[in-house]
Amino acid sequence: MSGNSITLVGNVTRDPELRVTPNGQATVTFGLAVNRRWQNRQTQEWEESTSFFDVVCWRELAENVSESLPKGARVMVTGRLEQRSWEGPEGERRSRVEVVADEVGPSLRWATAEVTKNERRSAVEAGFSARPATNRPTPVAVGDYDGDEF
Repeated sequence: MSGNSITLVGNVTRDPELRVTPNGQATVTFGLAVNRRWQNRQTQEWEESTSFFDVVCWRELAENVSESLPKGARVMVTGRLEQRSWEGPEGERRSRVEVVADEVGPSLRWATAEVTKNERRSAVEAGFSARPATNRPTPVAVGDYDGDEF
């Protein structure tokens, strides 16, 4: 097991955005807000802090997330942290740390969920073939990604 693993529980801050890479792989990004609440020992008052994360999903996980999770949904995400670097439009170096998800699921602490198992699909079907899809957003092609698009 790698030393770079993370589990987060939080709320989806924007609807997952489904895209397709030039080689046909589905990818989804969404924002996740993670709240932390604690009692100040000196004042005995409750304090709160929110951290925001960008989450990236690939392949079948990306498709399932885009079909299942709306903005506001409470989810659990497990994955790894990954830092990307690129050069900005004016030549400046930029970087971003993202959570690359291995698993995403609904939090059942304050909600219930109905799980529906998907059929296994061939590589052609997983690459958004011409078969009809219900509730599936139209994928957007991913061009040269500069990090500011998400």
